[in-house]
Amino acid sequence: MPATRLEVKGLSAGYGPTRIIDHMSFEVLPGGRLSVLGRNGVGKTTLLASLMGLTTHHGGKVFLGEADLTDTKASTRAQRGLGYVPQTRDIFRSLTVEENLVAGLKGRGREALEEVYVMFPRLAERRRHFGTQLSGGEQQMLSLARTLLGRPSVLLLDEPLEGLAPVICDQIMEIITALASSGEMTIVLVEQQIERALRFADHVMVVERGKAVWSGECAHLRDAPKMVERLLGVGVH
Repeated sequence: MPATRLEVKGLSAGYGPTRIIDHMSFEVLPGGRLSVLGRNGVGKTTLLASLMGLTTHHGGKVFLGEADLTDTKASTRAQRGLGYVPQTRDIFRSLTVEENLVAGLKGRGREALEEVYVMFPRLAERRRHFGTQLSGGEQQMLSLARTLLGRPSVLLLDEPLEGLAPVICDQIMEIITALASSGEMTIVLVEQQIERALRFADHVMVVERGKAVWSGECAHLRDAPKMVERLLGVGVH
């Protein structure tokens, strides 16, 4: 399915009675790339989980195109075109690479597996290996590939580069950049590697204590190192 607009209006969410996300609003246009930045523990992961319907909803709306997803289950959101790659790399460790991928076909024929094997040659080489036999980078590739098999129109990525070697980070960023450039996918990226996140996206949102405290074009933030240091506590090169 083609890339779709993601719109969030006044979203408040958390776990049980505790609110982590507080009246957050933003929009990502079809084919857009949004990087979400912020210090550890400010609510970035909770934001993506809330968009996927995995937290307690306290208020606000989530739209995928014209469809209101606010009161729908995570499974329905996935069927509507929302794809989610969590920070925890939720693969089936007791299954092989190929069995994991088959679980992501969502009714498509097995011939669709070749799409991700072309995109991730390492997974093609390891297709008979179990999840427990994969490196961290291979597990991340598998988690991403399985989500992509569902052909999401909006892809949510939660720190896909965490703990990976630089060469693997380069490979994964190259893949998601190509996906964004194809115009077939809108991408929201949460990432701690600020330079990579700013190079990837066209817009950025900085989160602090569950609120969006700054948003705008990436170029504006790249050209304001003092602002980056004030908002994020780190410098950029």
